[in-house]
Amino acid sequence: MRVFTASLGTETNTFSPLPSGQALFETTYMVRGGAYGENPDLFALPMIVFRDQARALGWEVVESLCTFAVPAGPTTQSVYEAYRDEILDDLRRALPVDAVLLSLHGAMVAEETESCETDLVRRVREVVGPTIPLGVELDLHCHLTPALVALADAIVIFKEYPHVDAADRASELFDIIAGQVEGRLKPRMDVFDCRMIGLYPTVMEPFAGFLREVQAMEGHDGVLSISIAHGFPWGDVSELGTKVLVVSDDADGSALAGLLGRRLRELRDRIEPPWLPLDEALDRAVRAPVGPIVIGDVADNAGGGAPSDATFVLRRLLERGMTDAAVGCFWDPEAVRLAQEAGEGATLRLRLGGKLGPTSGDPLDVVATVRQLGTDVYQHYLGGSRARMGDSAALSVEGIDVIVNAVRCQTFSPDAFTNLGVDPAERRYVVVKSMNHFRAGFDGIASASLYATSPGAMNVDYPGIPYRRVRRPIFPLDDCAATWRD
Repeated sequence: MRVFTASLGTETNTFSPLPSGQALFETTYMVRGGAYGENPDLFALPMIVFRDQARALGWEVVESLCTFAVPAGPTTQSVYEAYRDEILDDLRRALPVDAVLLSLHGAMVAEETESCETDLVRRVREVVGPTIPLGVELDLHCHLTPALVALADAIVIFKEYPHVDAADRASELFDIIAGQVEGRLKPRMDVFDCRMIGLYPTVMEPFAGFLREVQAMEGHDGVLSISIAHGFPWGDVSELGTKVLVVSDDADGSALAGLLGRRLRELRDRIEPPWLPLDEALDRAVRAPVGPIVIGDVADNAGGGAPSDATFVLRRLLERGMTDAAVGCFWDPEAVRLAQEAGEGATLRLRLGGKLGPTSGDPLDVVATVRQLGTDVYQHYLGGSRARMGDSAALSVEGIDVIVNAVRCQTFSPDAFTNLGVDPAERRYVVVKSMNHFRAGFDGIASASLYATSPGAMNVDYPGIPYRRVRRPIFPLDDCAATWRD
């Protein structure tokens, strides 16, 4: 047997001021032919699982492009088409194949292509024909289109947020497709559209309990896999929204998908994080009896396409005198360069952050001491992957340690700080530019975790987001009571 694998993805914030071009993909992660290296990206982990499980069965594996760009605005059309066509050319050269497995995101938007995943899978299907098993793994912040479901044989989506289970879901998908190749399984997919927009951490109740119940249903009564496509609220596309996907073995899973989708609707007011206005979050941190208090700067999350250079939180920490603090990761390549030029131990005046417009706030003019420098730094990502921070520096600004980095990325792990000589476990306040993924790395040291909102690029007031393409009605933009009587 011969299996073909490829990965192409990013999570597109259609409101982001940052373009997604070739340099962004190359800087974030790009390998070919299975050369995943010592610091594999999250979306490389499924590729490694596909390869290893296929080889364990004695199958031949043809590994094509594997690339991911840190989230930003829409991908340049020519760049998307070049990577798409590279994968298709590799697939044609690999023919005949017995299966295709793809590690994609599900919320990648190009300038002229609303769903890059649907477009890519459609073209893959045109190359291999209608009968070759085709499996797709997606991030749970995907836009699950009906066309993508119709084109693929099986789709498996990350279950956990933070995304610590990418490898496990890849194994799940491989087993389904292998069963189809060997004639043991005949997967069928059914979807229920919840008509909801939201963000649902799986480390919090009641979603955590709901997810445990979902997983307990798998492997029984012909149910092969159940996925919750949460959707990505900052992607203005027609298929935005939460959906339930059931993969069954030659059986109708529509009733189960509907049952779970309706139950999820009932939880809709209880599964969002407790978003706090910035000063309220800081007030709670001050009142907390012990630290570290980890504060997610959710509106400036690079993992959702924000610039990660917003100054709102750092400015308030300085104004309030909350100096026993560490802040990261602050994207400012010029500040990193100046720190490198000055050297460790030097004190210099610099203008920090506030580079990308109103959602970044005004720049801060500070006097900073260079505590430590790092060259091409990586931090632990999710599920064994690694995230690149690039050249970085730890700066001390009026008693606050600020991690500045040259390669924009979300803050995932305490080693984003410790790799530069700052131990967040020793600080009372730790501010991380992250929406929720920080929980996987920081819960082990945090006495409490707070979600702080600000005027940054990722507005969690969904009715206030200027959607144009989203199919209506949908909660919470609309009163869906009438349409939910199904």
